[in-house]
Amino acid sequence: MPIGTIITLWVLLKKIRSESFQDYVFIAIAWTLIAVVFDYVFLVMIFKPVDGYYKLDVYVYYALTLILPLATGWSKRISQKIDSSGI
Repeated sequence: MPIGTIITLWVLLKKIRSESFQDYVFIAIAWTLIAVVFDYVFLVMIFKPVDGYYKLDVYVYYALTLILPLATGWSKRISQKIDSSGI
């Protein structure tokens, strides 16, 4: 998970060039929906884990998938306001 978090942050900071916070909200929702649906279809339905799939680490993964784009977009938004105000 730490490596995935670092890669996700790198993508958000270096590859996503949007200036709009709304774009980061869309990315957060889309990535989270993709993660939940694909986990369910490709892991839960196919492998049918006996002890269950949804444990704390999975919920942390979903939370990070939602929060990282939002936090990055918010950070870029704040830095834009600071840059434009000349502080």
